[in-house]
Amino acid sequence: MLPFVGSAHAGYLPGERILGLSKLARAVGHFAARPQIQQRLTKQVADWLQATLRPAGVGVVIEAEHTCMTYRGVRALGSTTATSALLGRLRNDARSRQEFFALTRLAG
Repeated sequence: MLPFVGSAHAGYLPGERILGLSKLARAVGHFAARPQIQQRLTKQVADWLQATLRPAGVGVVIEAEHTCMTYRGVRALGSTTATSALLGRLRNDARSRQEFFALTRLAG
């Protein structure tokens, strides 16, 4: 098992509760602290935000470089993999989804 390194983009459309921004980073760090795969990490963060805040929408995107691709196998230096989890309005409303992806600088 080899590590992956990257950036996490997490956001939500407020509903019943709001969260301090540092808690978003802590949530990502909490789920990333153990051996993990990127797809599961993305979904765990989104599901935690949904369950904790009950927001109108949740979006999580993780972009990472996987050392299994850069050090072994295809040796694709600089290649990254992006995973996303969208819930609520960010999944169902095209304008909200497009705004979220624009803020993460990814194509929507």
